[in-house]
Amino acid sequence: MNSMQEANSERHYILIVIAIVIGLVGVYLRFADFKHASAIANAILIAGVAVCLKAVFAILK
Repeated sequence: MNSMQEANSERHYILIVIAIVIGLVGVYLRFADFKHASAIANAILIAGVAVCLKAVFAILK
């Protein structure tokens, strides 16, 4: 498979969509009202960013 076909692979874009959903969960969790909501939201948001960066760098590779 050449690099253009690899970059357009569906799995990269599915991974980006999953990362966006994880990030949105982190953003919406900030508005929750429990003791450590902000800390948990930050951790989830960072996890979403890490997954998204992994997918983007896989596309660029």
